[in-house]
Amino acid sequence: MVNYYYDGSFEGLLTSIYEAYYKRQSPYIAPAQKSKQINMFEENFQIETCQEKASKVYDAIYKKISYDALKHVYHAYLSELDGVSQNIYQYIKLGFKVGKKVDLYLTDESVFPVHNASRLVRKETHLMHGLIRFKSFDDDLYYASYQPDHNITALLIPHFSKRFSSQNWIIHDIKRNIGAVYDKTNCVITDMPNQIYNKQIFKQDQYENLFKEFFNSICIKERINPKLQKQFMPKRYWKHLIEKQ
Repeated sequence: MVNYYYDGSFEGLLTSIYEAYYKRQSPYIAPAQKSKQINMFEENFQIETCQEKASKVYDAIYKKISYDALKHVYHAYLSELDGVSQNIYQYIKLGFKVGKKVDLYLTDESVFPVHNASRLVRKETHLMHGLIRFKSFDDDLYYASYQPDHNITALLIPHFSKRFSSQNWIIHDIKRNIGAVYDKTNCVITDMPNQIYNKQIFKQDQYENLFKEFFNSICIKERINPKLQKQFMPKRYWKHLIEKQ
């Protein structure tokens, strides 16, 4: 058994797939932090990320399989589910054999896990478009914290940079200590210390008050349905919702 361990980045995963292809090996691929227990009868390799090799695999997926397959691969990677790196590797191997038809093999053990992981990521991203709540950090900066199941911060940037293009804002994933920082022009993903969240140095602003008043005004006590509410607004996200505080 051959094991490839990479640094956890998307480029690292693609580099691992490149190495497996050109070394004609069929390894088990996983992030280093999720490596299996070392077995003395297995070969273990730490794969060094190479941007050039990663780009070649990226381009090959786009040209030899499809753009949709490339999106599935990236979204599945962001899911961070156990074993998803190996699932992606098997999916790409099959894709190189059958081309764009790979996404028609819905019951294949190489395809279904990737499609499922991709679907979960897209679903949570769409949900967060409506559940992200910004607070006033100072006169010209808004801050939103959240704890998504999947690593979706980068996928939120297009929506919020368009919706709040005239504001400076930060979307902080406190589960992964990363944040999207937008300055009215550009947005970058960077490390974000949790001290920012823990200090709670925010001020009450008129928009926050208006939002709470709106939430209370549309609530009809006689028709409250907690089960339905949790379906559309899962309870694990309530900690960061203004109207639930």
